Amino acid sequence: MTEAILRPARAFDAAPCAAIVEAWIEASRWMPRVHPPGSIAALFRQAIWPRSEVTVAEVQGEVAGFVALDPTGYVHALHAAAPGSGIGRQLLDAAKARAGSLSLWTFEANTHARRFYLRQGFREGRRSEGDNPEALPDVEYLWRAAA
Repeated sequence: MTEAILRPARAFDAAPCAAIVEAWIEASRWMPRVHPPGSIAALFRQAIWPRSEVTVAEVQGEVAGFVALDPTGYVHALHAAAPGSGIGRQLLDAAKARAGSLSLWTFEANTHARRFYLRQGFREGRRSEGDNPEALPDVEYLWRAAA
């Protein structure tokens, strides 16, 4: 497992975080592109980051992942540059430490993420047939701290 330094995101982190998402979109053949290449950093700065607490994971001075968590415990985004590196788990553990419960949606086709959330103690909630900008079926995952 790669050990990362977790820290609050700063404005200049939007570009490397967006690059992680861009690479994930390109690698996920089932994922339609609904935002033009190069536009995700602006989307983060304008729509997601103002309403979220964003934590980045740094490895050797480079952003290796991030989590965007809103005050209600909703995870807007969780991405790691290298799936399987342990970065996602470290970021999710940090989010769990800040909230008594978490919720998020992931695409039904994203089997890697779905298995990951189940291993991290989440349970499946609702499903949608594509009530998202990508028009893809998705699954809600819920986590609650032990009483």
